[in-house]
Amino acid sequence: MAPPAPQQQQLMAQPLQQQQQQLQQQLDEMMQTPTATPPRPPIAAPRMQRQMRGERHMFTTSDDNVMMKQILATHAHDGREIDVKPLLQLIEEILQRSSTNALEGALHHPQVSSHMDSLDERIQQESFVGMLEALSYTIHKISCEISCKCSGGGDAHSTTVALFNTLSSFSWDAKVVLALAAFAVTYGEFCLVAELYSTHPLAKSIALLKQLPDIFEYSDSLRPKFEALKSLIQAMLNVTKCVVKFNELPPEYISADQPPMSVASTHIPTAVYWTVRSVVACASQIIGLIGLAHEYIPSTTEAWELSSLAHKVNNIHDHLLKQLALCYQHIDEKKHAEAYLTLVRLFETIHIDNMKILKALIYAKDDLQPLYEGSTKKRVGVEVLRRKNVLLLISDMDISQEELSILEQMYKESRDQPSRPESQYEVVWFPIVDRTLPWTEAKQKEFDRLQSRMPWYSVHHPSLIDPAVIRYIKDVWHYNKKPILVVLDPQGRVVSPNALHMMWIWGSLAFPFTSMREEALWKEESWRLELLVDGIDQNILNWIMEDRFICLYGGEDMDWIKKFTTAARAVAQAARIPFEMVYVGKSNPRDKVRRNIQVITNEKLSSCWPDLTSIWFFWIRLESMWYSKMQHGKTIENDRIMQEIVTMLTFDGSEQGWALISKGSGIGNMAKAKGEMILTCFQLYDKWKDLIDSKGFMQAVNDQLQEQHTPHHCSRLILPGTVGQIPEMVVCAECGRPMEKFLMYRCCTD
Repeated sequence: MAPPAPQQQQLMAQPLQQQQQQLQQQLDEMMQTPTATPPRPPIAAPRMQRQMRGERHMFTTSDDNVMMKQILATHAHDGREIDVKPLLQLIEEILQRSSTNALEGALHHPQVSSHMDSLDERIQQESFVGMLEALSYTIHKISCEISCKCSGGGDAHSTTVALFNTLSSFSWDAKVVLALAAFAVTYGEFCLVAELYSTHPLAKSIALLKQLPDIFEYSDSLRPKFEALKSLIQAMLNVTKCVVKFNELPPEYISADQPPMSVASTHIPTAVYWTVRSVVACASQIIGLIGLAHEYIPSTTEAWELSSLAHKVNNIHDHLLKQLALCYQHIDEKKHAEAYLTLVRLFETIHIDNMKILKALIYAKDDLQPLYEGSTKKRVGVEVLRRKNVLLLISDMDISQEELSILEQMYKESRDQPSRPESQYEVVWFPIVDRTLPWTEAKQKEFDRLQSRMPWYSVHHPSLIDPAVIRYIKDVWHYNKKPILVVLDPQGRVVSPNALHMMWIWGSLAFPFTSMREEALWKEESWRLELLVDGIDQNILNWIMEDRFICLYGGEDMDWIKKFTTAARAVAQAARIPFEMVYVGKSNPRDKVRRNIQVITNEKLSSCWPDLTSIWFFWIRLESMWYSKMQHGKTIENDRIMQEIVTMLTFDGSEQGWALISKGSGIGNMAKAKGEMILTCFQLYDKWKDLIDSKGFMQAVNDQLQEQHTPHHCSRLILPGTVGQIPEMVVCAECGRPMEKFLMYRCCTD
């Protein structure tokens, strides 16, 4: 189905009831009021003026309501359903190839028809031949009736009514197609004679009998009329195709007695009437050329009459197109609802493998290979995923480079150890895009760039994902622009609606990414430095093994960073302890953090991670830990790790810096505080240095921090709104009181 025109898209964006009311009003006005026409040209030649007088009178002053009652009275459909689409295709070929330009150019440059092959194929179809045999007499009868009545210069409306009487037993779409077929015969014969007149003796003889040579020789003077004729023929063809499309709409998705189909049905007879009447007008022009001699002086009035009629028919076509777009919208909604319920039932059913689920999600048809394999750069079928654990990476095209880099690293590490069970999964990227926006060349390039970076499978193109699937992903899996990782087992069952937080914390060790596996992993964990920096910095892991004192610090205030690192180095030298510092920046690192890294590196203030991806990963792991713990019902009151996680996130939410100090891998050997407090602690080293020998360095630091602690504090916890459900209440990690909840919109542009 072709996409709606821009004006149709604008109309479709309105509520359905409002669309129907607006279209009803527009169509009523169109059918009941005279169509706006161009200014009248000079009066026509006497003979043509007599032929067109009836047409002009009925077109501008007749009461459409009375006229349509007369037309409706002729309708007595006998129930026969005729597939007129093949016939309409043949008519369209005749009308398009019977160009009136033959009067000018084809006389000297005859061309051989190029559609004989397709026509021969159609002739070989028994159903098409049978239909033509059944309808040929009717088409011939209508053609003769048009020729007879138009030759006599009769009234156009009376001629049209007579044709409707002949076609009374046919459906509305068949009426208009048969009338157009009859005209196509007349028009095609005329243009064929014009094309072959100068080269074929038979054509020349026929032209002489019809007294057409003068018309061919003086075709320049007839150019305006033939241009107007061509425009009206195209308008007739457009309306006819539109009426046929209405008849092709699937009744199981749209009822004839309910809007928007019922609204369209009331206007189709009017559209058919004006199309058939246009057939009469066009035929009158062609037949009226017979016998004209040199003394005939063409007038622009004849072209104006045809142009005015084309204007009205085009208006009818525009309004029918809008109503057809509403019908398509209604059908799409019904189909999407049906596909959505089918998807729901599929996930509620037990399957022997995952094929039905994956085909329903990715591409239900079997006519192409819907997956793109990142390693081989080739298209493959869904069968490559049969009975495998499948991780669906669902995101839009704004997925961050940091996320892609970390996922790519984890995926490759899992593939480097094929014997381990955690490598037995496949990843498929599901690109979700806004279907209401046009798919531009720039978007295609961005999609190709992202797809080329991914070593796993991806859906070949976003258009292969059905809108019903997108709705299911949003409604059931709660996708909302933030990437999620849905895990399907070998039978297609969802074992995790979003395992991305498990992937960030433990990587492939979280396989098979079930809630039970997640809970088991937490039971093995404790709050220690390895949990914070696992896999990010090998140097830190080495320092832990060497039992060194390790300080992680963060924030964006460069003045505080310089003061703190200077004070910390001085304390470490005075205490004679092996002391290492690493700058971990801030969540969602931007230019400030990048500039800080450059200053820290140039001035050798401490160690730091040179790339923002490592910093981003440090903080996204903390956020993922919070989300994972919350999913298992943990709070700072009943879980030590949850309390420490919230404290770290609170540090990040403050405007100042912060620091965490740990010795080796000991659980209790850790101290942490906000920037001013830890800086003051180090600046007061002389006050507590004598306690180091008896208590140890870490305990002495903690005692001093506790002494500095006051009941007055302001802690801010900034949680990403898209990481998961936000709890109704969060208590302060320092004092245990409920924190106030605010909404914050932040744009980090530095």
